[in-house]
Amino acid sequence: MPKAAKTIYDFSALSITGQRADLSTQRGKVMLIVNTASACGFTPQFAGLEQLWEDYRDKGLVVIGFPSNQFGAQDPGSNDEIASFCSLNYGVNFPMMSKVDVNGAKAHPLWQWLTAEAPGLLGSQAVKWNFTKFLIGKDGRVLKRYAPTDKPESLRKDIEAALKA
Repeated sequence: MPKAAKTIYDFSALSITGQRADLSTQRGKVMLIVNTASACGFTPQFAGLEQLWEDYRDKGLVVIGFPSNQFGAQDPGSNDEIASFCSLNYGVNFPMMSKVDVNGAKAHPLWQWLTAEAPGLLGSQAVKWNFTKFLIGKDGRVLKRYAPTDKPESLRKDIEAALKA
């Protein structure tokens, strides 16, 4: 984790095509960060995430997906295969990053920070499953953590409040 990371703007990742993506370029926007998988019972949430992106991107929302193969090996494909799957099956146009670990010693620094900033049930910092979501405010700080069972459409009220803030 970057020393004294205070906001999401202190992080970068690799896009699904391997390009460096500095999250500081999203300064002032609301972000929804999601760990995704292509072969999970929650995979149909891609459609809802894409709908949120379509409905709110012109108002300042950025949805960012981070594929992870840490839960039941449900995203074993290459980055190219994941990108193709998401596009062909769910019309995903929102930014997707390269596959990462979200838990453990090799977890991406962003995910270490997210889980520390917004612990889960009973204070657990671990991501429990695919499609855990984090809403980030315009100030780059975590507003809320959502469970995999929280459908994207159920986040609309919180997203709209964050966009108005």
